[in-house]
Amino acid sequence: MNIFRGLIVAVSGPSGVGKGTVLARVEELMEKANPGSVGHSISVTTRAPRGTEQDGVEYYFRTTEEFEQMIKDGRIVEYDRYVDNYYGTPSEPLEKMLAKGQDVLFDITIEGSLALNRKFDIDTVTIFILPPSMEELENRLRGRGTETDEKIRLRMEQARNEIKRAGEFEYIITNDDVERAAGDILAIITAEKLKASKNINAVKELE
Repeated sequence: MNIFRGLIVAVSGPSGVGKGTVLARVEELMEKANPGSVGHSISVTTRAPRGTEQDGVEYYFRTTEEFEQMIKDGRIVEYDRYVDNYYGTPSEPLEKMLAKGQDVLFDITIEGSLALNRKFDIDTVTIFILPPSMEELENRLRGRGTETDEKIRLRMEQARNEIKRAGEFEYIITNDDVERAAGDILAIITAEKLKASKNINAVKELE
């Protein structure tokens, strides 16, 4: 029997630091060790479906009025507005995954990570990923080959501001190697699940 609730793993860091790559490797390793252990959060949006997109698959599609009511009801953990459309994380599906013992990985903004932590408390761990150096971060951004020098300059400026907030997170890791960084996150997940606060019910069952 699984005595653990699931864990929300909220990962933030500057653009180009490799959050998506590291989390993809973490998920791959977790699923290999325990198939079905990773849940997937589906965002809510007010934009119209595109092509073959289906409600509840790519996104939960809602009207602006419905979305704003969800905010008022406390059913949106964190949200943003982009090109006149809302995008947010619904709390109810997350709660269901946690109750089933599934872990949910998030590549998310700083404010998003902190909002998840406020809402789900001990069910959330926040991790900030640093680049090995600012020079390496700039090299990674340039390596994409998709952005102008001015856009890269702005991203680097934003990265410096974001890194100043790393101390607001519970853990800080450096992505100098994807395998090592993924291993660090797996170690954090294991440690979090072994905390007394996560296992108090198991203790009570043995009393």
